[in-house]
Amino acid sequence: MVSLLVVGWPGGQVLADSAVRVDGAVQANSAVQINDVGQAGGELSTNESTARNDVYQQAATEIQAIYEAQFEALSDDKQRHFAQRIWRLTGDPEYLALNEAYGERLLGELAEYDDIVSSPEKLSERNREMLESYPVRTTKQRRRQVMFSERSEMMVPKHLLFRLAQANYHDLLGELPPERLARLEAAVMAVDWKDFLTDPEVLSVYGAQVANNVAFLNQLGLVDLRSDVVQAFQQLYPSERIDTLSRAEYYNWLYGMTHIVIAYSHYYQRLVPEKQVAWIIEALVRQEDKLLDSVKEDILAEVALSLQLTGREDLPLVDAIRNHLLESRDADAGIIPAADGSLDLEDGEHRNVLAIMVLGWEGQLFPGPDLSQSVPVSQFETEEMATP
Repeated sequence: MVSLLVVGWPGGQVLADSAVRVDGAVQANSAVQINDVGQAGGELSTNESTARNDVYQQAATEIQAIYEAQFEALSDDKQRHFAQRIWRLTGDPEYLALNEAYGERLLGELAEYDDIVSSPEKLSERNREMLESYPVRTTKQRRRQVMFSERSEMMVPKHLLFRLAQANYHDLLGELPPERLARLEAAVMAVDWKDFLTDPEVLSVYGAQVANNVAFLNQLGLVDLRSDVVQAFQQLYPSERIDTLSRAEYYNWLYGMTHIVIAYSHYYQRLVPEKQVAWIIEALVRQEDKLLDSVKEDILAEVALSLQLTGREDLPLVDAIRNHLLESRDADAGIIPAADGSLDLEDGEHRNVLAIMVLGWEGQLFPGPDLSQSVPVSQFETEEMATP
């Protein structure tokens, strides 16, 4: 991993050793305030555009270095989340081993699910256990727990669907014994996904996850509910209702749209045709004035990524969000803190890896990685089940 010195800067964020144009003059090898770079208004010259992108790239590199320096302190799930995204942004071979480690854990989890779904009693018990252990720390989590309490049969299928999608992204599904893969897919499809994913109550508290699930089902060739879900989502959130939404539902609406784009990209593995999600691009751009003042950095980063994934990084909103992310970095820690000021690396991993992607975006994505030749499927060669 790369280890970089992170520079502290008093009185605001300053990036050292950058060459940027300020007031018509290039200042090389000196600290320059980010607020002087890439402001909206007027066309940027080629040199100004290059300097602006250099500042963004430098910030992305610095945030990445901070996480790499303390990577072992992150949980397995956060390591997986970070390593997948850095690989897909950069294709850096140093991240291959981390993705391989996840691939081995993933197959162990699928082996355990194969055991669970082979028994109706085990399946019912695991659904109950998952519902009972559902987190209820936040208001959003409590609303979701109530929603799932009336749909407990969805607990195992939704977790299993995610893992099958992950295996698909890493080219591992073809390595599983066909009869066991069929059993896992049948367990996913044993519930009524259309009823669940188009239910207004579900959509109103679970928008991003609905977008993920409908994409996973389609990508796995199980069922195509994309049109049904988009129609239900648009009916729930007509344009005239947006200004009246509570903060929680406004966030849910934004997250739902950004995850439609992100999930269509197979989670940052391919670009998304603009015409496929034109209605989302239009909706996000219409919110530009409101977004920067009222939305947390996680959502802002996903908005920018949604535009970048559709080839619309030329829109002013993208650079406005990039500049906001730069300005949001903590002057001493170098990362983007939570809304309450927390600098916890574990809790802030999602927010900061998204910022790395937005700031370090170069328009090229790296699929996978393909783990079919490097991760053994020994968990499926015997009836012994691995612990996830």
